[in-house]
Amino acid sequence: MPCAEPLLTAAAMRAAEAAWFAAGHDSFALMDVAARAVRDRAAAIVPPPGRILVLAGPGNNGGDGYVAARLLDEQGFDVRVQALVPRPALKGDAQHAAAQWQGVVLQPGEADPAGFDLVIDALFGIGLARPLEGAVAGLVEQVNACATPVLAVDIASGLDADTGEILGVAIHATETVTFHTAKPGHLLLTGRLHTGALTVADIGLPAPVAPGLWVNGPGLWQLPRPAANTHKYARGAAIVWSGPALATGASRLAAQAALRVGAGAVTLAGARDALMVHAAHLTAVMLAEADAQGFARLLTSPKLRAACVGPGAGPAARCVAGAALQSGKPLVLDADALTGFADDPGHLARLVRRHDRPVVLTPHEGEFARLFPVLAGTKLDRARAAAAGTGAVVVLKGTDGVIAAPDGRAAINANAPPWLATAGSGDVLAGFITGLLAQGMAGFEAAAAACHLHGALGQAMGPGLIAEDLVGPEVRAVLSGLFQARLPIR
Repeated sequence: MPCAEPLLTAAAMRAAEAAWFAAGHDSFALMDVAARAVRDRAAAIVPPPGRILVLAGPGNNGGDGYVAARLLDEQGFDVRVQALVPRPALKGDAQHAAAQWQGVVLQPGEADPAGFDLVIDALFGIGLARPLEGAVAGLVEQVNACATPVLAVDIASGLDADTGEILGVAIHATETVTFHTAKPGHLLLTGRLHTGALTVADIGLPAPVAPGLWVNGPGLWQLPRPAANTHKYARGAAIVWSGPALATGASRLAAQAALRVGAGAVTLAGARDALMVHAAHLTAVMLAEADAQGFARLLTSPKLRAACVGPGAGPAARCVAGAALQSGKPLVLDADALTGFADDPGHLARLVRRHDRPVVLTPHEGEFARLFPVLAGTKLDRARAAAAGTGAVVVLKGTDGVIAAPDGRAAINANAPPWLATAGSGDVLAGFITGLLAQGMAGFEAAAAACHLHGALGQAMGPGLIAEDLVGPEVRAVLSGLFQARLPIR
């Protein structure tokens, strides 16, 4: 059964190391373990006697590079170290590591990265706090300009480990090997684009206790599995508000997604002319004629366990969303329903907090900026602040989607491919969350599971994907794989 993968910020990682050393463990021994992980990844990329250039910085990241250079040399590789600073200027473990290296040490500018089979970037690790400039920036640009593969140690030099932002310039790594846990900057853009294939090496530190931040994946949630004696309403019924007749596609996608993800029954509610359009396209999704007041009455049914308002909802979105919020039912608000509260997010927060039930908001960056114009900071910071301020789970969408709960828990979704950037994709995501809420999943877990499923489908379908594909029969294979991932080993 998979385990949840924690994420640690740079400060939390340094605190974990400090606690380990305070307990009496040797810091250089930890550096040696980390360097062995670098050696193993390097050997997997280039077989001996390949030519390897190690770029060694002034701190412990450079120390990792020196130890890795020695280990690779012992395995028959042709290794050169290019050092940013002379060995006497190093301190602590980095100085000890450099002293053990008996091979060639080149000065800055002496080596052409293009003449090697692999470059190991051990310039700066997760502690970088200022932009790269001058000769160092020039070296990074020289590495990026050549075709030689690059293995980054801990994080590509030039990236902020907490935000993924580029500090001046940053290495474009082919692969990155990091230690203990991944860091937010590996997954958040733009860092994700500079990280390449990511390996998280176990270096023996104790597992983080209640980290509050995770890589989104099956270890973080469990999809609901119906009982043998279930029926459609026991599995969970959901209702989706339909937009006007000429804008029915978004709500139809959401309804189909809710049904496909496992809700036992799904109803589309709206004006008669819109329902006539739906009727020409749908079979298993039920239809109910209603205005905003009628939608509120439908929500009083004990059979209904979740609602979705927003995809293609049109001018009635705020009124209908208000009725859904007043109902006390688990709810997903997307698109037009979010824009409807853009002038009064405080009112939205009051309505969310009126009942103890999950509410999930699913804005993209534009909708988020309209709804929360005063929130600033990183994507993770903003999503957490919005969740804490509204009392809702917030899914700040994108390739690096962030799922944040009001209690501070958060997950970064790292499996979404660019093929999902297509009209209607977000409506499907809203429907997946709704269908999972209808089956009794908690808000944070339902949102995280839906985001992961959404990304997994995008990966499975690839080029040519359109939103309708995300609610087609191909979903069954991906869902089955996620169920299998949670089965205990026997």
